[in-house]
Amino acid sequence: MTKTTGLSEDILRNCKILLKERDVVLKLMNKCEDISKKLTKHVTRITEDGGGGWNVEQPSILNKSLTLKPFQTIGLNWLALLHSHGLNGILADEMGLGKTIQAIAFLAYLYQKGKTGPHLIVVPASTLDNWIREIHLWCPELKLLYYYGSQEERKNIRTDINNNVLDFNVIITTYKCAISSSDDRRLFHRLNLNYAIFDEGHMLKNMSSVRYQHLMRINAKSRLLLTGTPVQNNLLELMSLLNFVMPHMFSSRASEIRRMFSSKIKSTEEQSMYEQDRIAHAKQIIKPFILRRVKDEVLKQLPPKKDHIELCAMSEKQEQLYCDLVNKLKKSINGNEKKSDMGNVMMQLRKMANHPLLHRQYYTNDKLRTMSTLMLKERTHFDANPDLIFEDMTVMTDFELHLLCKQYPHVNDFKLDMDQILDSGKFRALERILSDLKAKGDRVVLFSQFTMMLDILEVFLKHWQHTYIRLDGKTHISDRIHLIDQFNTDMGIFVFLMSTKAGGLGINLTSANAVILHDIDCNPYNDKQAEDRCHRVGQTREVKVIKLISKGTVEESMLKISQQKLKLEQDMTATDSGKPPAHNYVHLSELRRSLKPIILKNKICDSDKTILVYVKLERCIVLIYCAV
Repeated sequence: MTKTTGLSEDILRNCKILLKERDVVLKLMNKCEDISKKLTKHVTRITEDGGGGWNVEQPSILNKSLTLKPFQTIGLNWLALLHSHGLNGILADEMGLGKTIQAIAFLAYLYQKGKTGPHLIVVPASTLDNWIREIHLWCPELKLLYYYGSQEERKNIRTDINNNVLDFNVIITTYKCAISSSDDRRLFHRLNLNYAIFDEGHMLKNMSSVRYQHLMRINAKSRLLLTGTPVQNNLLELMSLLNFVMPHMFSSRASEIRRMFSSKIKSTEEQSMYEQDRIAHAKQIIKPFILRRVKDEVLKQLPPKKDHIELCAMSEKQEQLYCDLVNKLKKSINGNEKKSDMGNVMMQLRKMANHPLLHRQYYTNDKLRTMSTLMLKERTHFDANPDLIFEDMTVMTDFELHLLCKQYPHVNDFKLDMDQILDSGKFRALERILSDLKAKGDRVVLFSQFTMMLDILEVFLKHWQHTYIRLDGKTHISDRIHLIDQFNTDMGIFVFLMSTKAGGLGINLTSANAVILHDIDCNPYNDKQAEDRCHRVGQTREVKVIKLISKGTVEESMLKISQQKLKLEQDMTATDSGKPPAHNYVHLSELRRSLKPIILKNKICDSDKTILVYVKLERCIVLIYCAV
């Protein structure tokens, strides 16, 4: 007779844990629903009475020559509404909609209400200059203190702050400077800050990181996160952001939240009912604390952005090298791969898919032996050990060795031919694409993940006589603004060559209308940020985004995974009907006929005969732009 196992203790224990987690999440959902009702009731009362609080106009201390866009005024009102209820939030407008300006307007609003600071703004180093410029432009009345520089310079600033010899409303610093040393951390832990604003808030997506823990200890009464990419890889990252802005509400439940919302992204077809429920739960929890608008909703005058995937067949030599590399990696892995090994394998395949010169193929060991001996004739290497020179050369790529041969006369004959440098499938496609764009009078921002790929692209651009300038992670922060201004004012520069991450934050390049991603990022939001350097407020032409994908390589799989990650964000920001949230243009008569809502308040909001309608639908207030 077969003995049945029955329910094991482990299964019962796990069921108990799951039920506890669901109970925690359901209580959070109910609490967030109560907050949503409270906010809705507040807006309903104000719009019916015509009172203040939701009718915040542009603060008078802002630059009189500059005007907030209607949707930016809504953002200001939302921030003021949260503030009046003692809530913190995440302003998650899509990149290019002016989150920086809305945050500055909110600080100006607080200033006029008597909340003159001190406030803290924490930003990535790459956006520091842009923030300083925008604050001086939009609200010069705010006294700004830069907490930035060497350890000694920051020590002097701390001394001045402690001795009360500095007059400021806002301290602006970088993520690194805010937590670099115990003295830096102690300063912001001791200061009585009013608001702490964190730009590019997705940098706080990991609640287990040291950075997250240090920044959580900043002593601020209120917090505001700005991020254009609130959902990147999973729902837990979004919950980490919520925990950061509302710690008193979420921190005690962090362990349950971590387990409940941790999972890998799956395609819609693969999602179970449980996983779909988790997305619905997350949407309910974040509802009161996050404002998300995308450009298609609020910038009807913004020209469209058209995406194009350019599948590039590899060159004959490149394809053979790629196949050889695949076979070589298969043998080396031999079924015993570690996760770290697989990451390295993927990187090697990505490099070959982009350009063969990112590996070492042309420079054989025999060539390197000859070159290492010839290097002894150079004055800088006459007493060197040729074996050590050879050893150093073996870890260099073909392109690095090519640059070495150009630098030293005695190995100059070993430099690569131009045909070898241009031998990649993507370069063939790029030659054609740039030629077409140039003929149409378009201007281009060309991105790559790899600094060495930018080096090779420079050779390519010079060969085809395309004018360009370059910005990457090594470009000094103070030089970046000058390069951006140079490109935006000198229409004779055809290409802005940039590394994807260095060019993804705080940069406005609306003078270009074509974006080419030579190689895509594993995180599609880095690519989206790069694209939106062009497709943002101020753009007057249709923006073309071209992604170069090497056919039959690992890049095709990367593209598919990226699309799944973007789908998660769409699921999170969609309404129950599956459509994006409100802020669409419809005709007012159609609105009345089809929805039969209670129209609470109309307001002329711009010059092209549209009105902003506050609409009460069931339990929520919807803001809709209507054509008259």
